Amino acid sequence: MAHRTFFLAADDVVQKGREAAAERLEAAVADIEFSAADGGVFRVAGTDKAVNLFQVAAALEGGDVAIGEGDGELLGEGGVSDRESTYPNGAHIVEVEVDPETGWPHLKRYSIVDDFGRVLNPLLALGQVHGGVAQGVGQALLETAVWDPDTGQPLTGSFMDYCMPRADDFPNFDAELTEASPSITNPLGVKGCGEAGSVGAIPAATLAVLDALRQAGVETLSTPLTPQKIWAALEAAKAKPG
Repeated sequence: MAHRTFFLAADDVVQKGREAAAERLEAAVADIEFSAADGGVFRVAGTDKAVNLFQVAAALEGGDVAIGEGDGELLGEGGVSDRESTYPNGAHIVEVEVDPETGWPHLKRYSIVDDFGRVLNPLLALGQVHGGVAQGVGQALLETAVWDPDTGQPLTGSFMDYCMPRADDFPNFDAELTEASPSITNPLGVKGCGEAGSVGAIPAATLAVLDALRQAGVETLSTPLTPQKIWAALEAAKAKPG
């Protein structure tokens, strides 16, 4: 929420700066243009009469100009409601091959399209998605906690026993971001990214493996779909009569 608050506070600074610049340049507020690209310059439209942001702030602090009931400082305020939600969307498509000899589910292709509204840093957003996918696939196919049934002692107490996904468990991700539908509940048009990768990866990877197993006669299997569990299900399907 902080980025939206800063955005609105910056707008407030610009508006107050336009009022102060109008008084300094002896022009109407409506005629004052602000250009951030020029380093923060207030200019009377169609003329070369201009002052920059720092000159406006100094004029206010020195009492050369005054706006409203301000205290001589160029300050801005902004606030947003944390009850206004955003609604990201996405689609994950997984192609998987299951090795019947070992039960290992090999991810061959992974395609993603995500809608996070307006994306401020695409590289960071895609990295977040990639990490979330790895987390979700790990939950769906590899990670399982085991306890001793008599003592309750964890038997998967280290990464020697608890299987975490590694880079070689994944193909290259074919991931795209679309900005076709910016959010209407905040001024930046952004939507949440967070753990979108894991939200999509868990059902996509699970259903892809179950679809492959169904062709071998395995009707259902609970997650995590570990190689051992898959192998046992395939062997049980082979042993069924008929």
